[in-house]
Amino acid sequence: MDRYVVDFAKLRMSDVAQVGGKNASLGEMISGLAHLGVRVPEGFATTADAFREFLAHDGLADRIVERMKGLDVDDTNALAAAGAQIRGWITDAPLPAALHAAVVEAYEKMIALAGPQVSVAVRSSATAEDLPDASFAGQQETFLNIHGADNVIDAMRHVFASLYNDRAIAYRVHKGYAHAEVALSAGIQRMVRSGTGAAGVMFTLDTESGFDKVVFITSSYGLGEAVVQGTVNPDEFYVYKPALAAGRKSIVRRTLGGKAIKMVFTDSRAAGTSVQTVDVPDADRSRFSITDAEVEQLARDAMKIEAHYRRPMDIEWARDGEDGLLY
Repeated sequence: MDRYVVDFAKLRMSDVAQVGGKNASLGEMISGLAHLGVRVPEGFATTADAFREFLAHDGLADRIVERMKGLDVDDTNALAAAGAQIRGWITDAPLPAALHAAVVEAYEKMIALAGPQVSVAVRSSATAEDLPDASFAGQQETFLNIHGADNVIDAMRHVFASLYNDRAIAYRVHKGYAHAEVALSAGIQRMVRSGTGAAGVMFTLDTESGFDKVVFITSSYGLGEAVVQGTVNPDEFYVYKPALAAGRKSIVRRTLGGKAIKMVFTDSRAAGTSVQTVDVPDADRSRFSITDAEVEQLARDAMKIEAHYRRPMDIEWARDGEDGLLY
């Protein structure tokens, strides 16, 4: 494995210790499912070694350790002050020269493949997330519609800094994890242009009953982050797996969601200003955000992913508003 940056296509689930569960799983899907027609946008991940070298650069890690000594995480004012100071140190710190060069090189390769206007998502992937007795998922930042090497690196620093947001600090202390045990990998992935399309989450079982013969799909207009965050009431679909496998009509329930808002790109491509939430026109609210054919295609992809991992899965998906394809 490369020391600082690894293409998703080179990653497998065995690489969780270096790139975290999220990035390892993206690589696993690209390598294991692309030949079955499951589309996963390309990208690359920084490694746990890169993160640790970044913190070690110019003594940043030592300052963090010293600042955390004796911190009472149940004192909200003290926690907020310590967290804010540490996050400020991280976002202001330059990347070590070798790491900086590796990220720029990987990003320029993406530009060469996807075109000069490509937007990327910069997401966190914790190397200790989803342990049997703890989950760090959802604690760190995500930045969408980022463009340009400088903006990507700035977003990466903000992702790294989010390991020290107040919630994450307190959670590790209460769970008994040393702060140095958890490292972050940043995933830089080409964005699907779902701002003019649709996106959502699907599950390979019914999330309420646990019934495993259906695929449960949620869908709304715009970027999927609004569905993940629960800020929009999405459309819902249930697909009966045995009927789908037999080539029969398989959608057993449809529920029209309110879909009052959607998240879209802005003209800015920098962290913090790159997306906005807008109202959805009444005509679009009153119809389903994806077609029955798209529902069934998503369900087929979900079944392929579940078969590959051999366990129930939750899966984010998006429809590109320009090429019309599902990812």
